[in-house]
Amino acid sequence: MHRLRPALCAVAFLAAGVSAAPADDKPARPNIILILADDMGFSDLGCYGSEIATPNLDRLAARGLRFTQFYNAARCCPTRAALLTGLYPHQAGVGHMLGDWAKPAYTSGLNDHCVTIAELLREAGYRTYMVGKWHVGQLVGKRPANRPLDRGFERFYGTGGGGNYFAPEPLMRDNDRIEPGGADYYVTDAFSEAAVRFVEQHVESGAQAPFFLHLCYTAPHFPLQAKPDDIARNRGKYKDGWDALRARRYARQKELGIIDPLWPLSPRDPVAQPWTDATDKDEWDLRMAVYAAMIERMDRGIGRVVEAVRRAGMERNTLILFLSDNGASAEYLDTWPNPARGHKPGSVTGTKESHRCLEVGWANAANTPFREHKMWVHEGGIATPLIAYWPGTIRAEGSLTREVGHVIDLMPTCLELAGATYPREFHGHALTPLEGKSLVSILRGGQWSAPRTLCWEHEGNRAIRKGDWKLVGEFRGPWELYDMKTDRTETKNLAPAEPERVKALAAEWQAWADKVGVIPWEKLPGGNYRPSSTYRKKCEPVAQ
Repeated sequence: MHRLRPALCAVAFLAAGVSAAPADDKPARPNIILILADDMGFSDLGCYGSEIATPNLDRLAARGLRFTQFYNAARCCPTRAALLTGLYPHQAGVGHMLGDWAKPAYTSGLNDHCVTIAELLREAGYRTYMVGKWHVGQLVGKRPANRPLDRGFERFYGTGGGGNYFAPEPLMRDNDRIEPGGADYYVTDAFSEAAVRFVEQHVESGAQAPFFLHLCYTAPHFPLQAKPDDIARNRGKYKDGWDALRARRYARQKELGIIDPLWPLSPRDPVAQPWTDATDKDEWDLRMAVYAAMIERMDRGIGRVVEAVRRAGMERNTLILFLSDNGASAEYLDTWPNPARGHKPGSVTGTKESHRCLEVGWANAANTPFREHKMWVHEGGIATPLIAYWPGTIRAEGSLTREVGHVIDLMPTCLELAGATYPREFHGHALTPLEGKSLVSILRGGQWSAPRTLCWEHEGNRAIRKGDWKLVGEFRGPWELYDMKTDRTETKNLAPAEPERVKALAAEWQAWADKVGVIPWEKLPGGNYRPSSTYRKKCEPVAQ
């Protein structure tokens, strides 16, 4: 796809209708750092109830704002597409993952009828930098398209999806393929260092423009791999298992006010064994220790990025947002001898040769107090922590907001802060109207004027939340109805008692599905061989 560079498209810029703030207002426009974790559960940060050491993110939360009811789109590609464009993923062309299954909603990347935050902020005078996981288009191949530099970013260091943390493939600098450097290379550190470098180079350039930095870690996505010292600090902490961990995190979340004490803890996932029945307890302790180490390493890197902003004297006028792209993953992929997704026999979990996943027992704990996981649209799959830190603006430090938000809200938020408007056309292509709403009033302590209505679909899993009512169903499963005010952990299905409400919400969901281009999962090319339920299994003994 050919995307005109802003320096060459002043006429297109004016025709598109993107309006920058007046020159006198530009110094007040904030820098924006949007940080995304990968496959991290709702309860995995200290400030959301975890025992994992995340002091840097906890400090941002203590001086900022935490959202308790913020949502993603259930999986990496759809969430990233929705976040970057302010549209539902199907509208952006990424209704599933990156495969040309059915146009216009199920394709190999962002389409021509959406525009990214970076494209519009760059037009509005921002400098734009991207680090980490892209995963909304092809980076390499015969006809790469939708690369970061094609979609508004000036600089890029990162990779396409997940992969080996010690040897990511492909690794890119701008549009050039590069090799990891040094025997001590670890991709989480490299991403943090690249983000710091972009901030420092922005300052050194003397640029008067604000910047937008999108930092997308692959941590803690499988394969579970971490530095030995980080793993060692966490060994033994998880020997009492996932049942005990869920209970501790649930109690802590109630103390912190993250959840309503009236919500019961959801039952253990039916596929997960009781910890007392699990074998190989040392191996399971090791897996969770590696997972915690990956999150801790990411947290330290974020601390370095924040410190770079502080050294530059830009902290008070920089909005930092942190969230996860979906809930923790119950996947158990091991396709040895495929080295991309295979655990080398005899290798130790956490090392370069290993390829272990968190699996259902620990994923269930990571998503405390909710049901289900990544790829499902029950709360465990779509609820994300969101921390907003903006010292000059967020005055109720350490506060919580119960307002309902979604990743589609991040585009309009960035546009409002940049003094820009969403155009009807961009570079000659008509744009799908925005679906999200700006969060700026919420950041300033306000509330929505009316309840939100949000919808989801992924691999046939479907849901609608309208105000406090949520209708949700698994692929080929019946609709379930929950009152989010009294039972957000989805333990009491009210569908049998409320048939008329189910019927009305189901009709509203179907109207949304028709609007955004949802195709029934079983009618898609992959729909009969890749339903999400095949990705989890009982926690069986694992041969080393």
